Parts: sequence; structure tokens; C-alpha cells
Amino acid sequence: QEHYGGLNGLTVTWIGDGNNILHSIMMSAAKLGMHLRIATPKGFEPDLRITQITEQYSKEYGTKLLLTTDPLEAADGANVLVTDTWISMGQEEEKKERLKAFQGYQITMQTAKSAASNWTFLHCLPRKPEEVDDEVFYSPRSLVFQEAENRKWTI
Repeated sequence: QEHYGGLNGLTVTWIGDGNNILHSIMMSAAKLGMHLRIATPKGFEPDLRITQITEQYSKEYGTKLLLTTDPLEAADGANVLVTDTWISMGQEEEKKERLKAFQGYQITMQTAKSAASNWTFLHCLPRKPEEVDDEVFYSPRSLVFQEAENRKWTI
């Protein structure tokens, strides 16, 4: 909202794991008027109950929801590209399997070519290079440090 002046009509794309951060976005995006496009590998989809609620919210608030396994399809037309860690606390023993499953999900400038001309990037940190490359992470389009600073005020 701070960057775009409002949230209504924005398209947010999540590329990565169907984790708690995605669940929070799913539960709020439609209520704020945002379209949501989600790309996760097979087996790493968001919780089915959350997905069903999100589908209902999308209908209720007139927003679009896409779930896919194709990161470029999800990035198409996105104003905001978002990812998070692929290996959360307690999943360290799954690292090798997860890194294999998430091959092709790294957010790069190639991913951003599918996005809207005003795209930005978010990540709730800490970030690993396999999730987003340096070119995107440190680009002027990256709002990760403003995001981290804003989080301080909500704590």
C-alpha cells in the first residue's frame, strides 16, 4: 500500500512453498481487493482448507485466484512477486529433497519479464540465494528492506 498507493486491483504472485506466510496472504488478499496467483511444486501446495476459504473469498470479493505449478504462469502480469524460505525451521532434514523439488522456482529477472511493468519484489527474510537471485534481491524493485522495517512497527 505504501508503495502503490493502494492495494485494490493489484496482482500478487507467490512463488515457492505453501507455508504459513502464504496462508496469511491467502486469507487477506481478496478482502483487500488483490488478485492472487500462486505457484508451488506438486506436493508443496497450500493447505486445502485455506485454499477452499480463499476460493470463497475470491468469489465474494470479486478477485481472481490462480493455483499452478508453473512460476512463469503465476508471474504473468504480477505487480508484486513474493517468496519465502523453502526450508522452514524443523524441515532441515528435508533440505536436499526440497531443493530438488523447488528447482526452477528461483525468482530471477527472467521471472520478472512476465510480470507487470511496475513489478516489485518482497521476501520476509532471511533470504537464501536459491529462492531469489542477487539481481532481483538487490535491485531497485526489491522492497525487502522497507518490508522488514515496516514489520518492526507491527510487532
